[in-house]
Amino acid sequence: MQGKILIVDAISTNRIVLKVKLASAFYEVIQAATADEACVAALRHAPDLIISAMALPDCDAAGLCGRLNRNPQTRTIPMMVVACRTNSESRLNALESGVQDVMSKPIDDTLLLARVRSLIRAHNTAAEWQMRDDTSRALGFAEDSADLGPPGRAVVVTTDSKTTQQWVQSIRPILRATLTHAPPETALRDLAPGRVPDVFIMVLEEGDKHSGEVLRLLAAVRATAITRHAGIMVVQPRPDAGLGAYALDLGADDLMTNGFEKNEMALRIKALMRRKRIADQLRATVRTGLKAAVSDPLTGLHNRRYAMPHLDRVAEHSAATGRSFAVMVADLDHFKRINDIYGHASGDAVLIEVAQRLSQNLRGVDMLARIGGEEFLIVMPATPFSEARVAASRLCRKIGGQGFNVPGSNDRINVTVSIGVTMGGSGKSRGTTHGVQTAHALLDAADKALYEAKMHGRNQVNLARPAA
Repeated sequence: MQGKILIVDAISTNRIVLKVKLASAFYEVIQAATADEACVAALRHAPDLIISAMALPDCDAAGLCGRLNRNPQTRTIPMMVVACRTNSESRLNALESGVQDVMSKPIDDTLLLARVRSLIRAHNTAAEWQMRDDTSRALGFAEDSADLGPPGRAVVVTTDSKTTQQWVQSIRPILRATLTHAPPETALRDLAPGRVPDVFIMVLEEGDKHSGEVLRLLAAVRATAITRHAGIMVVQPRPDAGLGAYALDLGADDLMTNGFEKNEMALRIKALMRRKRIADQLRATVRTGLKAAVSDPLTGLHNRRYAMPHLDRVAEHSAATGRSFAVMVADLDHFKRINDIYGHASGDAVLIEVAQRLSQNLRGVDMLARIGGEEFLIVMPATPFSEARVAASRLCRKIGGQGFNVPGSNDRINVTVSIGVTMGGSGKSRGTTHGVQTAHALLDAADKALYEAKMHGRNQVNLARPAA
């Protein structure tokens, strides 16, 4: 099944006709005759879309949408209205309540199914990001987002600048957004960093050539990295079901089929901006969570969760290319004394400075991670044994050769490090999977080399190879 749709209509014939159309397109269909039944069904079945009649026995479509929006479990379900006759007031009331679209009968089946696909596609994408956001919040990585952001940006794309300017002037007083005009040929070319529109309003004017140009632009907006998350609304001067359906399938989020009407357009633009703002916040939250999941909050380095899979990838690449690589474990000597004598704030300051010194003396391709309290893992791809030895000795000198300024001491304190080094990519050895050395085997070998460095007086490098 492509998705689950709840039909709400008091007239059974209407429900049956619509169900047949949707079922033929492989949608699972649930039915309700009243708003009360619809609310129960929405909670029980969690549909991907609700299609409602404008008038219901116990309230209108706007009232049903309001009831669904008040429940956290149903507020994200998209809703569209199919009506026999609509007037401007009822359409605006429905859209203002949160309804995504109002379609008037008779409805072309191709356009109806394209609109259904568009709404369900958007709903599924939003649900996926919401699930990732919920995971980030459960892990403690996310912060609540502000409900209000800066005014959005919208651009009307059309060749008719004179008419567009009239539209812009009439909408601006009722729209909290920056509204501009651009011809199709420059709409993407002239975008400036930090000024990318949140919403593109693309007007399909008369003529196949112009329509093709606008539709190509629509596809380009969806394919371009900086604009692919923007909202897109297509405006038709008069209904054309086939063209409208094609625009929706290309990636348009909304469609106005009867030309310009300022109040309706303003509501639709606001809805698209609101959806984009929420989606942007969800993506930002997930990115923050992912970064937090693989980063050490004190030093900003990668953590063990990131380092071990990375080491596995380096080992696999080494096996494929035949080039050796170095694995180092660096551990600060007598670090507990620093915490005991000068306090934990001083210990943290030392760790931060050590991370900086190590980072500054490694290549961009090398990986540095904090994998324990005072323990660091260094992976140097495509590095022979002789270079690894030189690099490890240099790192040891950079830590021990200059004192550290810390809170609680007027003088620099001495800090040294011991480093254990092992080489990977030197042929099959213990701890391999299909001939590739595993991260845990390599880390174990480097740890043993580190132990030898500690046993022989600290502040030194000990080099070893995995046992054959």
